[in-house]
Amino acid sequence: MNNFKDDLNKSVWLVEDNAIYRKALYRTINQLDHFSCENEFADAESMLIEIEEKLPDIILLDVQLPGMNGIEAMRQINKVSKNIKTVILTAFDEQDKIFEALCAGASGYLLKSGLKTEIGEILNEVTQGGAPMSPSVAKKVIQQFSNQNNKSSKNDQFDLTDRELLVLKLMADGKIKKEIAETMSLSIHTINSHIRNIYTKLHVDTNTGAVAKGIRENLI
Repeated sequence: MNNFKDDLNKSVWLVEDNAIYRKALYRTINQLDHFSCENEFADAESMLIEIEEKLPDIILLDVQLPGMNGIEAMRQINKVSKNIKTVILTAFDEQDKIFEALCAGASGYLLKSGLKTEIGEILNEVTQGGAPMSPSVAKKVIQQFSNQNNKSSKNDQFDLTDRELLVLKLMADGKIKKEIAETMSLSIHTINSHIRNIYTKLHVDTNTGAVAKGIRENLI
């Protein structure tokens, strides 16, 4: 398989069945500095065939696709490589799909409305380890999952340290590793160690999965 391009030139793949929207987003991405949309697909099956030969850095993936849906496609992508950043695209803000996508390992979840004007910022944030969400989506996720269970702390079950809980909270606030390190006056190496511990204790593999589980379990 082909490896990733250098850090200053990230490859983006786009999986979207709406041809008009796909072409418009394709053109927008290719006008950005440091990003190029190298492949576009109308369905997940075609993308998964190509990914066996070449790995992109980022995949923008529609959640509602003909045939295999975006969430199942993301699980298949993760089997090929966990280094690919996947951002789920949708025209809807259904909370169940949001949570399912985050738990499946999405690097972000964004509504299509207004996306074209924000795509450069979104791609940069994902590249730096952030987890972009539309404000309305983030609000709904927090509201839904913070109210699902009683408010008693469940941290005894997961045994996160005070520092790990603070790191998790800052992750939920949308801060990237560098910002978390600056906020806590710690090194990036130490923050990486805390994040690895959080992943292990929460049984997740991604920032968004950790944040989603932290919210669902009333840890933050």
